[in-house]
Amino acid sequence: MRVRRGASSSVLGWAGAAVLAPAGLALAYLPARIGLWLGRRIGDLAWVLLRGRRAVVVENLARAFGGQRASSALTRVGRASFEHLGMTLVEACVFFFRSPSVLLSRVEMRGVSHLDAAAARGRGVLLLTAHYGNWELLAASHALTRFALSVVVRPLDHPLLNRVVQRFRERSGVELITRRRGLREVMDALRRGRMVGILLDQNASRGTGVFAPFFGVPAATSKSLAVISLRTGAPVIPVFIRRQPDGRHHVEIEPALPAPADGDVVSYTASFNQAIEAAIRRAPGQWFWLHRRWKTRPEEGPA
Repeated sequence: MRVRRGASSSVLGWAGAAVLAPAGLALAYLPARIGLWLGRRIGDLAWVLLRGRRAVVVENLARAFGGQRASSALTRVGRASFEHLGMTLVEACVFFFRSPSVLLSRVEMRGVSHLDAAAARGRGVLLLTAHYGNWELLAASHALTRFALSVVVRPLDHPLLNRVVQRFRERSGVELITRRRGLREVMDALRRGRMVGILLDQNASRGTGVFAPFFGVPAATSKSLAVISLRTGAPVIPVFIRRQPDGRHHVEIEPALPAPADGDVVSYTASFNQAIEAAIRRAPGQWFWLHRRWKTRPEEGPA
């Protein structure tokens, strides 16, 4: 009997979940210090084994900090980014298998008054953030405020993994907006007075983005956030979460970024990249350097 490829993939996915679920459960109930130590070791192992991804990280770091830091220093940052992802994996197990309050008790919110000021305008609030720190915990931490949150997401390619991540996100009451229906649903969420989170640090296609400096290099950046803000009058608030040496997390909410008086989408988008870059420079090892951020190049640049 011939088994369809999709069905075979689904069976393998469920089999993998059956194997990994007990391991995730065990990680979730480790003491915090031991769990984070083990997460760093998982990251170290991935750094050694995933040579292709390691090469992407090194290339990105050289593009961002070339001439500013020695290659040995960039290697340390790259390895730290893998260790950070390992710790984030362990924390994901904690959040998935235990009460959300366990991880949320390790989160400190700073600058909530900026959210209050932005919400008082009555246009909803747009949150600018990135794949930085434990960004999934950042979404969950909205439960520590009085504001409801919607987040624009791209569904994962693997159906089973997508369902797991979706459940993870919805446990804290986050409303998910898929990119395919993004504009209409974002507008609706803003009309309902919700916060809408958009991660703006990934490469955009030539048709959907504009080129704006990021670490001094033109980077194709989605223009959606600027367009929505200018169309609706909703303020854009930069929000980032940063892991602390003691295992806690600080959520830093910044003042609204000023919208350009002339409605220029490119300059507005450039200010978003500046805010993300400033956050990354404070803790470079906590950004997702594995992504090919500068993949789309300007017409005159190399392919």
